[in-house]
Amino acid sequence: MANTPGAKKAARKIARRTEINKARRSRVRTYLRRFEEALSAGDATAAKSAFVDAQSELMRAVSKGVFHKNTGARKVSRLAAALKKLSNSAA
Repeated sequence: MANTPGAKKAARKIARRTEINKARRSRVRTYLRRFEEALSAGDATAAKSAFVDAQSELMRAVSKGVFHKNTGARKVSRLAAALKKLSNSAA
């Protein structure tokens, strides 16, 4: 357990930051789920708008330090590939 005042403050800061990051990660997962649902429904227009939202939310989480830059890029790339596959099969 933290003994010095500085260590106690650091522990409080970490607890606050953890809560914020948990909320951000949950928010990203929600947007990814919405995109997956639009994909499975086969709705290209809904999937396109869900992709834009999911990409935006993922990159925001990357900029806030919740995800690594390459992780965000990889996830967005996979979402884009899935969207492209859907739009090619629909056309």
